[in-house]
Amino acid sequence: MMDILIKSFNRPYYLDRCISSIKLNVSGNFKIKVLDDGTPKKYLDKIRKDHPEVEIYPSGSYEKKIEAIEENLKSGKPINGFEIPTKFWYDNVKKASEYVIVTEDDVWFTQPINVDDLQEQARKFDINLLKLGWLGNESERKDLNLNSISEDLESAQPKDLLLLNKKLMTAFFHNQYKFFTILYKLKIVNNHTHLKYWSLNSILMGFYKKDYWLNIWKDMDGKVDEKKQLINASLFYRKNKHNPNFISRLKTEAMKTTFQSSATNSYHEYGFDFDVNRFNYLINEAWMKGEFDAMENFPKDFSLDYFKSFVSENINIPEFEKWVNKFRNQYEEMGCNTH
Repeated sequence: MMDILIKSFNRPYYLDRCISSIKLNVSGNFKIKVLDDGTPKKYLDKIRKDHPEVEIYPSGSYEKKIEAIEENLKSGKPINGFEIPTKFWYDNVKKASEYVIVTEDDVWFTQPINVDDLQEQARKFDINLLKLGWLGNESERKDLNLNSISEDLESAQPKDLLLLNKKLMTAFFHNQYKFFTILYKLKIVNNHTHLKYWSLNSILMGFYKKDYWLNIWKDMDGKVDEKKQLINASLFYRKNKHNPNFISRLKTEAMKTTFQSSATNSYHEYGFDFDVNRFNYLINEAWMKGEFDAMENFPKDFSLDYFKSFVSENINIPEFEKWVNKFRNQYEEMGCNTH
């Protein structure tokens, strides 16, 4: 049995959508496990009632996060979204099946996949990361050697990555000793070179051989350190670079995520008069009452007008729209399709 792990925090309306999409589009022998870091109990009880087959595990900081949510609603005190339960995630992946899907509550499956078939192909072709989605970013194809390996999979071997030892990769990503600057002046790298290393990683939409995920996420120390992840990934891949199928992907993207919601203000504080925590509370309550349909507009994201219909009396809508546009533009500039 394969584990599908969902990291979640205080957006049960998206968690419901994620789980419902798995039940709709994922077949084979699997278990859904939610790794929750602070969704209030009454919401999780509804998830348990609606999806009794799902296992829910609270993090060690669960109670502290619940208190932070309550305090935010009372006084407006910010929720610290930078306190991340990486050890909790790591320990649960370590106990999971040989192959795992690790995703988040605001991601959902849009196309059918069979995990038994994918595991069989992963073993046959020695795949360590199979990408199930890539945010609609087709521009990254130019940096990959793509070759069909089966009816539904293609290998995605990165082109022209510098694969150095740990000390040099750390210097490269952090420009220690002006290492990146020197490479830039020699025209060995450019301002887009760092982005190419994302070909080795997928935070939201990866079907992983567990050992590779654990290597990417080791020593995270309670934060999502993306540079450290990419360094770890490059070091592991360096030892396996002659395997052309090490990184592979579906021929058709099977997952999507949102670009108009966030768990906290921490990562998307753009200076607008919009409180994402208040927004989530309003949608959570509407969902709890059965008024908000977790599958509205599926398989696309919730329509913006649908969100507005639940929050218009309590949220500055023009500021919300600016916030969403800023969020989307941030990713569209990288080549992602945010609609």
